[in-house]
Amino acid sequence: MADSKLILAQQVYGKLISALTARDWTYARDDDRMRVQFDVHGDDFPMRFVMIVDADRQQIRLLSRLPFEMSEEKRMEGAVATCVASFMLPDGSFDYDISTGEIGFRMTHVFMECDISEELLQYMISWSCAVVDKYNDKFFAINKGFLSLDDFIAGDS
Repeated sequence: MADSKLILAQQVYGKLISALTARDWTYARDDDRMRVQFDVHGDDFPMRFVMIVDADRQQIRLLSRLPFEMSEEKRMEGAVATCVASFMLPDGSFDYDISTGEIGFRMTHVFMECDISEELLQYMISWSCAVVDKYNDKFFAINKGFLSLDDFIAGDS
């Protein structure tokens, strides 16, 4: 890996740490892997986020796995619901593993030959928290049969 890629990634990682510190957030950091993990308590489910600065790809990734999986009998509904939700989002998307029912949220930004600000990192964090908090209970309600797929689609369009 070129030294310039690593230097830029380290600068982005430093800004990520500053952005979290400025918000007085508690987080666990892994400086060797340029990785940060933090938990947020939303309206219903606790949310865990991981942010990774990838020097090779010149990319920062924010990932959040929902704390439940869709039951086998609801997996097709889960697939449709995550597609509908992702389509409606201007930033980020939900990933879905139909074989396990696992749902995750992902947001990425490339920093190749550019500067990423602390404001952008704070936006990534705030937006992701809001999106995961909005949808985790809806996906859970579909899974438990409290919300029909038709009602989910009607309410999200």
